[in-house]
Amino acid sequence: MATNSRQKKWQEKALSSLNVAIEVLNLAKEISSITPAKAVFGVASILLAMIRDLMASEQDYVELGLSCAHVCQVLERGLNERQTDDLNKSVLTAIEKLTTTVEAIQNKIVKQGERNAVSRFFHSRADQASIAGWGRDFDRILHIFNAEFSINNHVVLVDIRHDVRAALAGTDGRSTQASTPLGELPPPQPRACFGRDGLIEQIVDLADALTPIALIGPGGIGKTSVALAVLHHDRAKERFGENRRFIRCDKFPVSRSNFLRRLSKVVGAGVENPEDLDALRSFLSSKAMLIILDNAESILDPQGTDGKEIYHVVEELSQFTNICLVITSRITTVPPDCETLEVPRLSMEAAHNTFYRIYKYGGQSDGINDILSRLDYHPLSVTLLATVAQQNKWDNSRLAEEWERRQTGVLQTVHNNSLAATIELSLASPMFRELGPEARGLLGVVAFFPQGVDEKNLGWLFPAIPGINTIFDKFCILSLAYRSGGFVTMLAPLRDYLRPTNPTQSPLLCSTKDLYLTRLAVVVDIDLPTFGETRWILSEDANVEHLLDVFTFIDANSEVIWDACANFMEHLYWHKLRQTILRSKVERLPDDHPSKPNCLFWLSRLFHAMGNYTEQKSLLLCLLALGRKEGNDLEVARTLRELSDANRMLGLYEEGIREAKEALEIMERVGGDYSRAMCLVSLAKLLGNNNQLDAAEDAISGAIHLWEEGQEFDICQSHRILGAIYHRKGEREKAVQNFEVALGIASRFKWHREIFWIHHDMALFYYEDELDDTQAHITQAKLHTVDDKYCLGNAMGLQAWIWLHQGSLEDAMSEALGAKEICEKLGAAVGLGGVRDLIQAIEEEMERRATAVASESIDHSASEHPDE
Repeated sequence: MATNSRQKKWQEKALSSLNVAIEVLNLAKEISSITPAKAVFGVASILLAMIRDLMASEQDYVELGLSCAHVCQVLERGLNERQTDDLNKSVLTAIEKLTTTVEAIQNKIVKQGERNAVSRFFHSRADQASIAGWGRDFDRILHIFNAEFSINNHVVLVDIRHDVRAALAGTDGRSTQASTPLGELPPPQPRACFGRDGLIEQIVDLADALTPIALIGPGGIGKTSVALAVLHHDRAKERFGENRRFIRCDKFPVSRSNFLRRLSKVVGAGVENPEDLDALRSFLSSKAMLIILDNAESILDPQGTDGKEIYHVVEELSQFTNICLVITSRITTVPPDCETLEVPRLSMEAAHNTFYRIYKYGGQSDGINDILSRLDYHPLSVTLLATVAQQNKWDNSRLAEEWERRQTGVLQTVHNNSLAATIELSLASPMFRELGPEARGLLGVVAFFPQGVDEKNLGWLFPAIPGINTIFDKFCILSLAYRSGGFVTMLAPLRDYLRPTNPTQSPLLCSTKDLYLTRLAVVVDIDLPTFGETRWILSEDANVEHLLDVFTFIDANSEVIWDACANFMEHLYWHKLRQTILRSKVERLPDDHPSKPNCLFWLSRLFHAMGNYTEQKSLLLCLLALGRKEGNDLEVARTLRELSDANRMLGLYEEGIREAKEALEIMERVGGDYSRAMCLVSLAKLLGNNNQLDAAEDAISGAIHLWEEGQEFDICQSHRILGAIYHRKGEREKAVQNFEVALGIASRFKWHREIFWIHHDMALFYYEDELDDTQAHITQAKLHTVDDKYCLGNAMGLQAWIWLHQGSLEDAMSEALGAKEICEKLGAAVGLGGVRDLIQAIEEEMERRATAVASESIDHSASEHPDE
């Protein structure tokens, strides 16, 4: 029913156009002073009237009728104020040929007999082909006539339509009928274009000012839909009327001549084979036009056929002051005067609306929302997913199951409108092919990593590929990738399609993996000059984690990969505290795997640094069991020392002291000075927390005597611990002296975490009687948290505690809530418990204060009104 309705509307529009053409031709016959032209106007008018009557019931005549209607678009141009003698012989011959062709078509139709016979006869394929042939004959002779006139008069035909319409209207030149549109009608407006209103309005504003525009973006991002929405926008219709044209640049063989020919035909200039824009200039300059060049990457590709020549034509076309040229392209090589707009992916809401407009077999669900998010809200991918699910009648569960099994492979409709086809179109472009055989593999590497590839590291990641920076520039020009936060990355659907199916069979990816593992193997020693170089993990941690996650699955027995996992967690410990997805894999390793102890050790240290001491202790107990089983005394002592620290933070001081002393005994037998000093540091912390301050002082002093030159970090930590012990003993001068020694060392090496803890301890030191100094040290501590969320949470908790005791309850609550959020994200159970206690104390003080204020108010009221 909908199809019949559309056909009927189209047929009614065609009939309207023919009625206008007939009236124009009849009037042109009366006012023309050229005898041969009068003949053409006459027979064409009769022919169109006949076709109009037939096509009212015969759909086959519609195309022929519209084709014949073009006669008025040619003959009403260029003949104003001319006499027969003004025209040379070739033009007169062209007019005569046109007359003969029109008469021949008319005679063929008449020979079909009466209308009732025609109605039965014209449904055969043979006669449909005849009608199409008459249309081609008519188009051919019109092109010949138009070309002859243009060449022999050195101008494109001048439009006199205004004069003819003025005669039709009678007085003011305004016809009551719509004109027959020139050229080709554009495609229809998209039924839905969710989330693009702001962009469309912006483009319409630019079009109204006749500003050339380039809409840039990867395949499937919605450039064409946006362009068509602009073309059919009410303000665009008002501004440009019927002079709105749309050219699909990927639908004709790429060449300069083909582009000019297509441009002439679509806009209705009537020049069959224009050699350049000069042949179309007068027509193109005659009125305000909106011309859209869709998929222009196919003609603007610098490596494509006639790429430079077509670019210059398009650039010249963008210079017309009466034309708004809109280019949609995957590549950014557009004329410089174009206002370039990147078409973004959809918002979450727009993606949901797009999906559920099509998909009707299930309600909204978090599972589907998650899939749309993983598609990066890419319009084509969202539409294809909805279409496939709708066509297959999948419910939400089946859709989620198919997605998990096939990912973007599910985005294939029954009509082959797939994401793969869109991406392969970009990969087939001349510019991409020009990049060489490594280009596809490079895209695979970019696609493999969730962050893409860090632009700063292109040189060391791909040392064997010359011009690597230029290649990545071209990826961005082709919209296959984009820059984000210093990385070259790509949209999720492209990433899913382009990433290697088997990473081990991608030579470039394997080479990149080896380079990452080499970089991870660099020793992370805070006392060495190379320590700063290991900070690269700050930006690339997500990529490295993904790489290790994939390759530990592919080759679970590889010691090289598992050693890299331990190195990765060591890098996180020093530079970027966070949890890692590798934990479950580490715990599932067989007990006899040679890499398991080191992985467990650094995983436990990572939990310690994040304040999750319960999890740290659990991991260390597993590690201790492995060490005792293997009889590895050094491993046992190292683990006992770490366990003692975990128990100290859990408040289990006696247990921790026993473990620290056992570790020290082992190290005195089999370890060196460094190992003994480390055990003394752990023992000193526990003794201090357990109020055995003299013993704590002896232990940390013993450690300081064992440290050697070059071990400044440990020396720094020891002086900070000794300063805290002297603080608790009430020996202020010694406390300040040791804090300052520690701060001097940490500041010289820019150890932000140590500087933080020194200021943290000094804030507590001054709290009792020097509040200004306390606040100054808290402020300094916050400045050195850098990317350390655990330190920041501690600073906020300390600030909240101080403000609570100063009576600034609102400020205290704000800081405490911030500290609570950080502890929750890090999984810092002990810290979270302390913050919750702090929040409770603040709330109780707020309630106490509110009660006191209310009570005071009641007492005040009673004193003012004693009789009441």
